[in-house]
Amino acid sequence: MGGRYGDALVVRVAARPVDGAATESALAAIAAAFGVRRRRVSLVSGFTSRDKVVEVEGDQDALIAVLRELWSLP
Repeated sequence: MGGRYGDALVVRVAARPVDGAATESALAAIAAAFGVRRRRVSLVSGFTSRDKVVEVEGDQDALIAVLRELWSLP
């Protein structure tokens, strides 16, 4: 994870934005950060944009705890 920018979390990936590689890499990084399988993370909007909205499925309390931790990173 790359930190926070305004009201958004930043995910930095090395993959280039070609054929969805960067998006897939970002979704995999989000899954890893939240401790869920990749299939539990889905792209809701922003398919061709730098700004994306994702949905993470899992135990709500655990996901909120991780989100709070990520949100507080410098």
